[in-house]
Amino acid sequence: MTQRLFRIPHLLVAVFVALCGLNAHAQAKPDYPLGAGDAIRVQVFQNPDLTIETRVSENGSITYPLIGAVDLGGLSIASAERKIADALQKGGFLQKPQVNLVLLQVRGNQVAVLGQVLRPGRFPLETANTRLSDMLANAGGATPSGDDIAIVTGIREGKSFRKQIDIPAIYLSDKLQDDIVLQGGDSIYVHRAPVFYIYGEAQRPGSFRIERGMTIMQALAQGGGPTARGSEKRLRLHRKAADGSTQQIAPELTDTVQSDDVIYVKESIF
Repeated sequence: MTQRLFRIPHLLVAVFVALCGLNAHAQAKPDYPLGAGDAIRVQVFQNPDLTIETRVSENGSITYPLIGAVDLGGLSIASAERKIADALQKGGFLQKPQVNLVLLQVRGNQVAVLGQVLRPGRFPLETANTRLSDMLANAGGATPSGDDIAIVTGIREGKSFRKQIDIPAIYLSDKLQDDIVLQGGDSIYVHRAPVFYIYGEAQRPGSFRIERGMTIMQALAQGGGPTARGSEKRLRLHRKAADGSTQQIAPELTDTVQSDDVIYVKESIF
């Protein structure tokens, strides 16, 4: 009986130390803004049925028992705890809930690669100096319909960061400084490559990717050139203006093609 009583204080001490450890882990980064991909554990004192382990979704929310969807994106750990506690209290489920949120895995160890890449998804930062080219290689590179421009967003020195990077220019123009070092929580987005359209008396009418510096003559060649009834001297170009209207232009063969240009090959006069 004495030994059993003697063990109780030690058991209480062990529980206290464990709780302190959880709290210290949660408060290790008190200002860390929760975001998509973060793995968390939510506990409510004396309510074990409300303990869950979940991951913050892409829209910044989690689904929590009794209260449903809770938007935690951008909130600090303390703010997230208060938001869940307020929802439980206002919903009439608990009078004074004591919520503890533990950060199990931060998105800071991952980079999201989105858009026109072969394997979109989240990839871990394997080294401290992982660069843009490394992460694009992990994602399999851009698809044939992907643009040459990568848009990198994230946080730098507490401020929002956004940079458009010309991927081929890193190597073709020796702009190695643009092969930036990535940080945890960064996102890389590769948009669809700009295209032009050709129809009328063209051998292969359709839509085609615009290559760098492409001219009307090169665009006509992409469409297989004019048919026997068509003429390269009788072209009409439909181009969107800045105000959204469509202009009709008689282009020169040396003019540069722009995104979403529509080239119509007319019939030859003779």
